[in-house]
This record gives sequence, structure tokens and C-alpha cells, in this order.
Amino acid sequence: MDGNERMAALRAERVDHRFKALPPDAEGLTLGELADQRRNLFDGGFTTPVLALSDEALEHNLDLLQHYSAAHGLSFAPHGKTSMAPQLFARQLDRGAWGITVAVPAQVRVCRAFGVPRIFLANELLDAAALAWIGAELDTDPGFSFLCYVDSVRGVELMDAALRAAGTRRRLDVVVELGAGEGARTGVRTEDGCAAVADAVAATTTLRLAGVAGYEGEVPDADGERVRAWLRRLVALAADFDKAGRFGTAEEIVISAGGSAWFDAVADVFAEIPGLSRPVLRLLRSGAYVTHDDLHYRERTPFNRVPQEGALQPAFLLWAQVISRPAPDQAFLNAGKRDAPYDLGLPAPHTVRSPDGSTRPAHDLAVTALSDQHTWLRVSPDDPLAPGDWVALGLSHPCTTFDKWRLIPLTSQDGTVTDYIHTFF
Repeated sequence: MDGNERMAALRAERVDHRFKALPPDAEGLTLGELADQRRNLFDGGFTTPVLALSDEALEHNLDLLQHYSAAHGLSFAPHGKTSMAPQLFARQLDRGAWGITVAVPAQVRVCRAFGVPRIFLANELLDAAALAWIGAELDTDPGFSFLCYVDSVRGVELMDAALRAAGTRRRLDVVVELGAGEGARTGVRTEDGCAAVADAVAATTTLRLAGVAGYEGEVPDADGERVRAWLRRLVALAADFDKAGRFGTAEEIVISAGGSAWFDAVADVFAEIPGLSRPVLRLLRSGAYVTHDDLHYRERTPFNRVPQEGALQPAFLLWAQVISRPAPDQAFLNAGKRDAPYDLGLPAPHTVRSPDGSTRPAHDLAVTALSDQHTWLRVSPDDPLAPGDWVALGLSHPCTTFDKWRLIPLTSQDGTVTDYIHTFF
């Protein structure tokens, strides 16, 4: 089954108990049939809690980063681990994305199953079984491009041994990861260390050095000055490698960075890349932009610093129902840690919807805690919130929103559900 067939198969999947919040009376329908019914989120039989993805906000965000990347001369490989939703990958690729970035081998397999032609694994890959599988993918599909990090001589040795044992014929392209500083996450800490890793790659028959990369979001005590200083180290490292002839037979030099908090700094510094001996792929990897959020990324979006370039829109709302108001200043919703992210901030109440369909702002509500299946609300004693009301919650951190929902209704502004977005680990 090829990628197009797998995408079509998503619509053919049957509605049943596996997918929370879907209408019980839709049992047995295909998801395509259910989508074609254009049910409304609020009166179409959906149960609470239900996560809704705004099609209008999603399209806006996809268009904005597409145009931003093009305007700044950047190629774009959005970090797919944010959503792990092949239907969203397709929208990104249709808008000219170079490929999709992921973090672990299982996510590479999802991308390949749905026909993604270029994959950037923003991690070092030492798993022998995964390397053998990826090597076979490269050998059997000449159109498949794959990149991953290397950050140690030992790692290079392990990769080489695994690929030789597997009998891989095509060299696997790697980029040396420059660490973001002492105490940061992975990556080589010094330029001399990077050179040693590059030399180790050159000594193999299975790997090819294609560029340099890293993640500026891990710069300790990150601010504009520190992030740009690290990015200039990354660019200088590429130039030094090029001058030393370390890129061998690579047709282009990859220089890659970029999360969703500092892509303006990436654009600024990558615009300074000097002329090198071959074309440069300036590869941005932001991912959380696709749905944005109401707290963490809203506060950190680069568009706060460069508002003339646009603004991202939060695309998720989690609708939950008031099931108890045991005290004048307290109420509980039927959503909890299994439904809402909480690692980068608690949900924020947006809107209250009464059983008669009327809505009002949730100004007098605040989330104080999440239990496994309950949201704790602090309520102004004179607020009329009552059991049976629905409350829309804005969420923080797209990655841990997507991973709690296997199927997400895609809704238009009036609440009409137009499609269902599948997610994978």
C-alpha cells in the first residue's frame, strides 16, 4: 500500500469505541461518511470532552510559515513530531515544504508509510534495527532522502557497524550537531570536537557528511543575543568544514536549525551565510506553529518581536462539560490529564456555552489543577456557571495535545465538522 492508498484508507476506517468523543450513533460509519454528514460539534452527538481543531486557524498558520520561509530564503522541514498527523504533513508538503522533521525511528516509519520523500531525523540514530531498516529504504527507493544528527565519534562507529552489518549500499547522510552550550541537551560542545566527529564520518564507507545542524531553543538562558551568537557559531562551523573539504561528495551543504521560539533569529543569521563551494540548504525546522497555542508559544512567538510579518493563531479548543459545582467558588469539568496538556501550563478558559446554545466569555473562571479525568475550576461566586454548561479551554503545548488524541475533529468557524485528523505516536 503506497502513501496515497494509506491516506485514502484513513477515511475508510470505521467509527467505534477506539475514538473518544465521536458520536455514539455514528458507530459503523466510515470516517469519510461521517465527515460528509457535516455534523455540528455542539448538537451533532459528540460527547465531551472533545478536542476541536480550527480549520481556519490551521490554514492561516500553514500559509503564514510557508510565506515567511519563502520570503527569507529558507527551505522548510516542519517538525512533524509536534502533530504526527500525516494529513497535516500532506498540507505542509503541498505548500512546498522540503520534507518533514521527526525525532525517533518510529516516526520515520510513519512518514515513509504515508509517502514522505525527505525526512530529517533531528536526533542521533544508533539503533541497529532502525538503521538497517532505513538503509533498506534508501537502497530500494532512489528518490528517498534522509538526514540525521551525529554528535560523537563513538556514535559514528556504531552507525557504521550497523550499516555494514546490514549490507546497506547507499551512504546515509549525516549532519554534525553543534551543542547549544554547556548544560544544554545533545550535540558536540566544541568546534574541535565537531571536527573530530566529521573526520570519523569521512573514515567510514557507510556515512556521508552533508552539513551541520542544531537546536537554538536549547541555548542556556536564551535571549536574542545568545541565540544569534550560537547560530553564528553554527554558520562558521559550516564554512570551516567547507574550507577544509570535509563535505566530500555532498551536492549541497545543509545548515539547519529552528524551533518555534526563535525562527526570526534563524532567518536573520542564515541570511548572513557566506558563499560556499556548493549550494546551501538553509533548513528551518519549526513545528509548533501548525496549531500554535494559548500560553507557552503565544508568549514566545517570534512574531511578537516582528509583528509586521504576521501573527499565528491558536487552533485548538478543548470543550468539556461542567459536571459539578459543589461550592459557590468551585466547579469541575469532565476533562483531565488524559485529555489536556499540562507540562507547559494549565488550560485557560475561553468561552462558556449554555445548553440553549448561547455563549459568553469565561472571564470569571480559572483552572487551578488537573486530575486524571477532572479539571478544577475556580469560579466567581456570582458567576451563573452550572452543571451541563460546556467550557472551551485554550491549551498550551501542541506536542502534548496531539499525543492525547488519536482522532481530532476539524471544525469550521460555525462548529461544522469537516474532517477527522488522525495522529500517530
